[in-house]
Parts: sequence; structure tokens; C-alpha cells
Amino acid sequence: MATVEDELLLPRLPELFETCKQFLDEVEVATEPTGSRTVQEKVFKGLDLLEKVAEMLSQLDLFSRNEDLEEIASTDLKYLLVPVFQGALAMKQVNSSKRLDHLKWAREHFINYLTQCHYYHVADFELPKTKNNSAENNTGSSSMAYPSLVVMASQRQAKIERYKQKKEMEHRLSALKSAVESGQADDECIREYYLLHLRRWIGISLEEIDSIDQEIKILREKDSSKEASTSHTSRQDKPPLKPFILTRDMAQAKVFGAGYPSLATMTVNDWYEQHRKHSALPDQGIAKTTSEGLRTAQQQEDQEQKEEDDDEKTLHRAREWDDWKDTHPRGYGNRQNMG
Repeated sequence: MATVEDELLLPRLPELFETCKQFLDEVEVATEPTGSRTVQEKVFKGLDLLEKVAEMLSQLDLFSRNEDLEEIASTDLKYLLVPVFQGALAMKQVNSSKRLDHLKWAREHFINYLTQCHYYHVADFELPKTKNNSAENNTGSSSMAYPSLVVMASQRQAKIERYKQKKEMEHRLSALKSAVESGQADDECIREYYLLHLRRWIGISLEEIDSIDQEIKILREKDSSKEASTSHTSRQDKPPLKPFILTRDMAQAKVFGAGYPSLATMTVNDWYEQHRKHSALPDQGIAKTTSEGLRTAQQQEDQEQKEEDDDEKTLHRAREWDDWKDTHPRGYGNRQNMG
């Protein structure tokens, strides 16, 4: 038994549905660009009204899984088109930043429409892959290195058959349209008219889902390539380091600078001071190790310098001893053996 709320909703539902259908028809035949303000306003208004129609249908509970297609009233068959109208208008949105979300939302509504038509046996067709059954299908076909030519041929033949059926249905719809809209058609004509609409939109939904899947794949590949390009560009943004010669002291810096005038020279102490001013030194532990390394290097340098000085003193003493022997004969100054 219908409630008072249902009685208030019933008169408005047909009017809202016809308004939504009118918006969709105007958008599809519009000569203006899809991204124009006029077309987009109709798209948004149509989607908003279809959302309200879907809420009303949920409250009225017109369709149930416990009934067959023959049990649905002829005038109520048209309300099965609500999800496919939502998907069709969603495809007309032109916001590029949200294109992927719009495609997923439209695909979901096309799938809902096809699932409902498949349950009621409106037409004989195969449901497209969904997120649940696509993994199973991919697992079963993963052993195939290349797509089957038989499958490709059957898909092409199915598209040709759908195109022929679409043209036949459009021709029959145009013949019934005037009688139904004028109110002169009987229940049998009304039922055939809306069933033809349902079957026509089944073919459109299958084509739209194929197109959506291809566009989603392209957008995802584009996003992944953009991310890869961005990360590669960020790595190249850092300026390359200019080569220079790291010397032990200023003496070496002058020598290497004279030999390689195109390369800058820098001593270890200068390098350390430059990094310390720019706070570019490592953490405390590594900094301590670096200081100890510098101290060790300095000690090693002092030791080498000391060894060089000792060598010079030893050489100087040897030369003096040779000079002395040249001027003093052997036994000079030995007075102990004299008689």
C-alpha cells in the first residue's frame, strides 16, 4: 500500500525523468562545443536531477530481484535507464584534472545498467569485465602469448551485429515515438518502445565501456611517464660540481695551478673552511673523524719534513768530512807514536 510520501513522489517522478532525458538529448545534439558553458550547465543540471530520480526510485522500490521483466509495468520500464543516463552525462564532463574520476564513475554506472538488464534478460549479451572478474580472466589467459585471432574475429563480428541491430532499433523507435508521446499507443506498443530503448542503450553502454577502458589506460600511462619525467628533471636540477685539484699545501697549489691553469686549486684547509662556513660538513662523528684525519695528515707531513731536514744535515756532515780529508793527510794530529 502506497504511503502519503509515495503519493507525493509519484507525480514528480515522471516529470523529473522527462526533464533529465531532455537535457541528455540536448547535450547529444548540441552544435556548440562540449566544453561550452551552455552545454556544461545542462550536464550538471541533468546529473543533479538524475541523482534525485535515483533516490526516488530507491524509496519507491520499483524494481526487485524477486520479479521478472514481465512483472514490471510498461510505464516503469523507462526508469531502468537512469544509471545509463548518469553514465552518458558523466562522459560529457570536461574537467581534465578530474577526467580519470569521471571515467571511473561513468563506467560504474554503465556496469550497473548492464547488470540490471542482464538480470532481467532484456537482451542476450556478455557482461564486460569488472574489478572482481578481470583478475580471474587475466589469470586464465596469462598463458597466451598473443591474443587469439578467433577471439578478435568474434569481437569484431559482435560489434558489426550490434551496429546493425542499433540501426534497426532506431528505425523502429522513430516509428513508435509519435504514437507513444501523443498518448495514442496501447500498452503493447508502449512496452515495445521502452524495451527497444533499453536494448539500444545496452549496445551504447558496451561501446562506451570499451572506449573508457582505453582512455583510462592512456591516462595512467601518461601520468606514470609524467612522474618519471618529473623525477628525472629533479635529479638534473642540481648544478654539476666544478672540478678542482685538492692539494696538501699552498706550495703544491702553486705548482699544480701553474701546470693546469684551467683547473682551480684548493688546499685541504681551504676546502674544510669553505664547507664549515656553508654548514656542509658531515655530522659530529664524521666531522671528528675528519678532524683526526687532518691532524694525522699534518703529523705525517711534519714527520716527512723532519726526515728531509735530517737527510740534509747528514749530507752536509758527509760533505764536510770529505773536504776535511782532502786537506788533512792520514794520521794528521796523531802525536802518540812520535819518537
